[in-house]
Amino acid sequence: MLDRMVAGQVPAKHHITFEQPDGSLYWEECLTRQAFDGPYSILYHQHRPHEHMPMKTAHGYAQPQAAADQALAKRHFKTQDMKPLGGPPIDCRLPLIFNKDVIVGTLHPSESDPVYAINSDGDDLYFIFKGSGVLRTPFGDLRFKQDDYVMVPRGVAHRFILDEGVEQHWLSIECLGNLGLLKQWRNPLGQLRMDAPYCHRDFERPEFLGPVDDGIRELVVKRAGVFHGFKLRNSLTDVVGWDGTVYPWVFPILNFQPRAGLVHLPPDWHGTFGTRGALICSFVPRAVDFHPKSIPCPYPHHSVDVDEFLFYVRGNFTSRKGVGPGSISMHPRGIAHGPHPGAYQASVGHRETTELAVMLDTVEPLVHTTIAAGVEDLNYMKSFLEG
Repeated sequence: MLDRMVAGQVPAKHHITFEQPDGSLYWEECLTRQAFDGPYSILYHQHRPHEHMPMKTAHGYAQPQAAADQALAKRHFKTQDMKPLGGPPIDCRLPLIFNKDVIVGTLHPSESDPVYAINSDGDDLYFIFKGSGVLRTPFGDLRFKQDDYVMVPRGVAHRFILDEGVEQHWLSIECLGNLGLLKQWRNPLGQLRMDAPYCHRDFERPEFLGPVDDGIRELVVKRAGVFHGFKLRNSLTDVVGWDGTVYPWVFPILNFQPRAGLVHLPPDWHGTFGTRGALICSFVPRAVDFHPKSIPCPYPHHSVDVDEFLFYVRGNFTSRKGVGPGSISMHPRGIAHGPHPGAYQASVGHRETTELAVMLDTVEPLVHTTIAAGVEDLNYMKSFLEG
């Protein structure tokens, strides 16, 4: 969560009467985290927000199925070679890599969501590799574009409205624990520190429009990996005001302020978001090490506590050959990984890098899916051999 916001009309205190023009009461809806002990937001509806009637739904995306071959290996998956599934975002997410804490996938939506959706299993973080549009929620409209992170908190009803004629290719990270900013970047009051790699101004918040009715009366809720449909009597976006700290936001990856050191800094310095069992890092164009004998290329390393996932966006990936925009690498604990032949020495003397990438370090071992296996580069292990 970022900080408290207030939008529209709210009463002087929560849990007190708040009258509509006709004398009836607005309906207070509390969206809470960690039962009632964590962050929360309160929305005020014109109609009862808790009238749901079960109905059949054809909407929902595939859940991860592990590939048969999970042998210990460095792996490369070429999502740019995947055949787009198309359809609305609620239907076209394809899981590629997962564990008990995160499910990572890609999607190529081709049309806007015809329903509202709630993920009650986890927070959703999207990285917009290509595309643009609007995320609509009861909190307002939130515009997104290429190179943005889009965060949809668990439990928030939402639909994506895509810009027409724009190619869409997104990375999705479903965080089955809570997603948030890293505690080391906050001061004791929760404000982002002045030496943090971002500030509160870098985050884009919903534009509250007041009550909106787009005529949609179907809600799809994901719970325990199963999608359930509900018929609604009223609009979910009939909100006259809200306040709190739980709401969707956008963070442009290029707003991340990278650091450089005398010698190579470890990935922790690129830490952007945290969730249960995983650190999410942003690698952005930056100056590199400035010791006269520094080696900017990442050194071979043997991380015995984490698996590493990397989504390549664009730029010059000095340590890798054969990867390109849309590539995913997965380097598991147990065997060392590092630069491809020739990259280590060739990096000496470089003073900047143009790479743009999203990385996850996960505590629990990562498993790749049957879908990922279909676009795996089977020569990747050999590519680390010299000669």
